[in-house]
Amino acid sequence: MAFSRQDIECMAFALKLSKKGRASVGANPMVGCVITRDGKIVAQDYHRQYGKSHAEVNALDQIKHQGKGTKLYVTLEPCSHQGKTPPCTKALIKSGVKNVVVAMLDPNPMVSGRGVKFLQDAGIEVEIGLLQSEAMELNRGFIKRMETGIPFVTTKIAMSLDGGTAMNSGESQWITSDAARLDVHKLRSNNQAIMTGSGTIINDDPKMTARLNDSEPNPLRVIVDSGNKITDQKLNIFSSDASTLVLNNDNSKLLPNGKIDLKLALIMLGKMGINNLLLEAGSGLNGAMLEAGLIDEFIIYTAPIILGSDTKPMIDIPLTKISEKIQLNILNIRKIGEDIKIKAVLK
Repeated sequence: MAFSRQDIECMAFALKLSKKGRASVGANPMVGCVITRDGKIVAQDYHRQYGKSHAEVNALDQIKHQGKGTKLYVTLEPCSHQGKTPPCTKALIKSGVKNVVVAMLDPNPMVSGRGVKFLQDAGIEVEIGLLQSEAMELNRGFIKRMETGIPFVTTKIAMSLDGGTAMNSGESQWITSDAARLDVHKLRSNNQAIMTGSGTIINDDPKMTARLNDSEPNPLRVIVDSGNKITDQKLNIFSSDASTLVLNNDNSKLLPNGKIDLKLALIMLGKMGINNLLLEAGSGLNGAMLEAGLIDEFIIYTAPIILGSDTKPMIDIPLTKISEKIQLNILNIRKIGEDIKIKAVLK
């Protein structure tokens, strides 16, 4: 299906709008909407807050739901079921919208194609797939949770040129530059939860917050502590500026063999509505997550330093032959301050 240049520009604008809801939509996807009449934009909005009106209704509000003869662009298929808000499809039909362009279908099985059919059955012309890959990338965490029940997991690793992420003594602060650490705060703000292990907490006493904007909520802090080693309530992870979930013997359903079952932990987080999880852990937890097939993306900050042989590796995984190597596909490389940032996925 051929889309015009104006179609592409309007959908690109809707995608840009949708990102404004990143910190406030919670378990919901980020969605943007643009409405045109006679080729001119007459309304624009996005899904602003979890449990509140969706992007389409917010945009229709701007034209008092007088949509006769309009063309509506939305980054995700309009919902057709009653949730925390009424179905958007009913609002579109009632307003008299003529055409609807949808970037991607909703992966939520309660919607997935039903919204489009509902509109088409009402006589509205619907086009699907404009800037679909961009829309899917934007809500990749929501898509994965809808399809698998678990969040999209990005592991963030800071290392030296020779692959050291910490000294064997446990010392790890600081390997990378101030610029790279600021970039990490931005990365944290794009995730709803941050996971680490008890060793990192005991050795570094990190805050695990996104210290960028006081008006935005900090991600949930998730600590894997199979051995119940965390007892000091004065640690930074128990500060009041973010919520903390410690996974230990109190979570008996997650301990089938005396250790936290990482997949069960992610399923639990998925049920809590966590779409995107940032793993900021030591080599042990990174290795366990990789072996369990639970890492979707690698963000690796490499500093121009050498730490020598008395260090811990990026990932602790028992490989004994080169033939057992784990191959990555590098998607992007750029410089952050003095450091190099690599974005990669499993090949």
